[in-house]
Amino acid sequence: MYRTESTENVPAAERVPGAGGAGSVEDLTLDPVAQAVADIAAGRPIVVVDDEDRENEGDLVIAAEMVTPEIVAFMMSECRGLICAPMEGEELDRLELPQMVADNTESMKTAFTVSVDASAAHGVTTGISAADRAATLRLLASGDAEPTDLVRPGHIFPLRARPGGVLVRNGHTEAAVDLARLAGLRPAGAIVEIAGADGRMLRLPELVPFARRHGLTIISIEDLIAYRRRLELPATARPAEAEEAATATQAASATGTTEADGTGTAAPSADPAPVVHREAETRLPTAHGTFTAYGYRAADGVEHVALVHGDLGDGEDVLVRVHSECLTGDVFTSLRCDCGPQLDASLERIQREGRGVLVYLRGHEGRGIGLLGKLRAYELQERGRDTLDANLELGLPADARDYGAGARILADLGVRSVRVMTNNPDKTDALLRHGLKVLGREPMPVQAGEHNLRYLRTKRDRMGHDLPWLDTPVVAGCGNQ
Repeated sequence: MYRTESTENVPAAERVPGAGGAGSVEDLTLDPVAQAVADIAAGRPIVVVDDEDRENEGDLVIAAEMVTPEIVAFMMSECRGLICAPMEGEELDRLELPQMVADNTESMKTAFTVSVDASAAHGVTTGISAADRAATLRLLASGDAEPTDLVRPGHIFPLRARPGGVLVRNGHTEAAVDLARLAGLRPAGAIVEIAGADGRMLRLPELVPFARRHGLTIISIEDLIAYRRRLELPATARPAEAEEAATATQAASATGTTEADGTGTAAPSADPAPVVHREAETRLPTAHGTFTAYGYRAADGVEHVALVHGDLGDGEDVLVRVHSECLTGDVFTSLRCDCGPQLDASLERIQREGRGVLVYLRGHEGRGIGLLGKLRAYELQERGRDTLDANLELGLPADARDYGAGARILADLGVRSVRVMTNNPDKTDALLRHGLKVLGREPMPVQAGEHNLRYLRTKRDRMGHDLPWLDTPVVAGCGNQ
């Protein structure tokens, strides 16, 4: 994780590409998100970095409606990546821009649509020049374009942002749309990856000097997640820093512009939709005792469930398991993994505790690669790959799960601080990033078996899971009882 916002900043008026910036190249401190929102509202690009354990890359980000030929030329000459246009799915559907492929096997599941240019009616010729690409980006963001205004294929690549933004998927696509909305502009961005002159992707130690050299604000998606969570708290529950964030965002929206020439008044920013909606509540007797089942639908349409046992009271010090869906382990009792036994053990421990929550997150099959992806990975494991290399050989991420919906479900249930039952430190880190107070991590000991020993060792040795008991003897014919 990157840490984090600086309190000393170059004035916004001085932050333009090529103007030169302040700050030592040795200082890797990032800037406040409120500064980034103000810059986006004023039509200035910023740099956004994602997590070190994700792509570990930086993108130049600007609101699409504010793009000029000069900005596109800067993207081409200084950033060198692919220029894309993150947008909301509803607008892409209205413009009749389907997904580029039916089966997305890209490692981060970046949702490319077919590429486009603005038509000749908008003054565009080949579509490749800086002026042509700027015109296409502004047209995509205008809200007035019709499907016939776009030529397919083209030189700009729209991306479908997930509903719920960075609270659902911590990608540059969602960050660009969230930042435009926070700035009071139309929810569409223009982004480009930042590479060096030698073609290598720049990492944080190089991205901070890049931003300072060009007078650009630089923030992390992690900080944007925290900013949104603070901002969207009810006003009566906001800490002072959240009130400051709300004030800064309102000021940015009030002074933002809707035209690339800096004139006009920004459209009001829409209130972000809740990431999860509670839609059902029922009593559920189980082999581990009686629970109350709460059904949720996330903004992306995925259904999740929370099983609550006992009275959560003030929501402090609650025993919690955030469990990733595993059809093969949870339902078919597969011995390849430890998911089923962990699910049973979690429910049993909550019952013994007399109070607790199990959040069952769907869409996490195979660490987020889907059921068929997992079965294909099993094929490669039978040929000698481990669970990590099998995913990577298929062009899939080692772990594509996001726990934002789980954190929101716990918040909806009134949970404020938790003890998390998990062997995966990344899971507790993710809940912390999404605003939960984690009091501790409680391990989930499992008995290694002949079918899952290599899998568990890979999780311990290559993925950082805490499994000190793996030195115990293997039980023949056992999964992990």
